[in-house]
Amino acid sequence: MIAIIDYDAGNIKSVEKAMIHLGQDVCITRDRDQILSADKVILPGVGSFGDAMAKLRQYGLEPVIHEVVEKGTPFLGICLGLQLLFERSDETPGIEGLGILKGEILRIPDHPGLKIPHMSWNSLELTNNGRLFKNLPKEPYVYFVHSYYLKAADEKIVTATTEYGTHIHASVEKDNVFACQFHPEKSSDVGLKILKNFVEL
Repeated sequence: MIAIIDYDAGNIKSVEKAMIHLGQDVCITRDRDQILSADKVILPGVGSFGDAMAKLRQYGLEPVIHEVVEKGTPFLGICLGLQLLFERSDETPGIEGLGILKGEILRIPDHPGLKIPHMSWNSLELTNNGRLFKNLPKEPYVYFVHSYYLKAADEKIVTATTEYGTHIHASVEKDNVFACQFHPEKSSDVGLKILKNFVEL
């Protein structure tokens, strides 16, 4: 069973739909026991870093997420879910993230001709043999919606990058923790293949 963490963030339903399409048994939950007993856990999200951290804390989900990660359960953060795994964000200075991975979330710099938020299909440059990208084309196209981007402290965990006015760490992987800044659930067949690779870990 795959648990999708429910903390009132946007985008939960489209992740659920993609997982059901892949034939998975899915539950959207904030129940500690259900999350801890799941085979895989997903933290999706669209919204503000500070609001999201407040909700995770309000629902008592922060320690549960740490427990899942420490237990070795495969864990996937999507979009805002990626950002929350890190230490801090320019979006809400002074608010601490989950701190599971080292790095910071920065605002995409203004650049002539580039719109912010970044809402478009971009190709990925794959690095470090990410398990989520197994058997994918060399420069797969995926769909992004974001105004802030990851700069990971350790480049060795970065499995995909993209360029949008700056160099963006678009996907990371460390042990049982995986995360994508883009939306695999909205990235057509490539995205479904990425989610299938996660399911099959």
